[in-house]
Amino acid sequence: VFIAQSRASGSHRDVEDEELTRIFVMIPKTYTEEDLREKFKMYGDIEYCSIIKNKTTGESKGLGYVRYLKPSQAARAIEECDRSYRAILAEPKNKSSESFEHDYYSSNMRPELRGNALPFCMQPEFCGFEKAETRIQEPVSKRLSVVSRLPFIQEQLFALFDLVPGLEYCDVQRDPHTNSGYAVIQYSTAASAIYAKYKLHGFEYPPGNRLTVIFLEDGNDSSE
Repeated sequence: VFIAQSRASGSHRDVEDEELTRIFVMIPKTYTEEDLREKFKMYGDIEYCSIIKNKTTGESKGLGYVRYLKPSQAARAIEECDRSYRAILAEPKNKSSESFEHDYYSSNMRPELRGNALPFCMQPEFCGFEKAETRIQEPVSKRLSVVSRLPFIQEQLFALFDLVPGLEYCDVQRDPHTNSGYAVIQYSTAASAIYAKYKLHGFEYPPGNRLTVIFLEDGNDSSE
């Protein structure tokens, strides 16, 4: 997917382009700005690269920004770079970088990299949701059922649920009589499944078509 530019724009930088030319990436802490530039220059003309560092120690946080001259170049970098970089469009500069880094880490760090901490528990909205669900005593599992009045496309549904770390498989099925969509989703941890249900139940995909996401029995003790 590329972001189209007006033919008349040339090298002119529109105000809107500010939010479409800067990408945010996860990098090894050993990377220098020159290393970052070298890895991403193949996708377009880079205006600047910067690495986020600890203000006290001066050490890299393993995160960086790459600013391109054109939105199409930033889009290409996000689409084609190695998935280990977890590249996304950076938030506008008017949002605090600390807040953005926090959200990014919460969304992209794999559960196993954070020890025994419950994935996403750093996000206040998830903590509140978790407590509410505990009161309801709804049986939970690592497996989800997804239902839609429209049929699913395997690759698209997989990409949607893969936004939550820990996706193990996505099995799309179709009812030939109703043409509705049905799929079974499984995550590596119940915490990931809980978060996916919380974020995607009622989500409109495609727009106007709400998804119904519920837990499926996976054979494990849900009390854990």
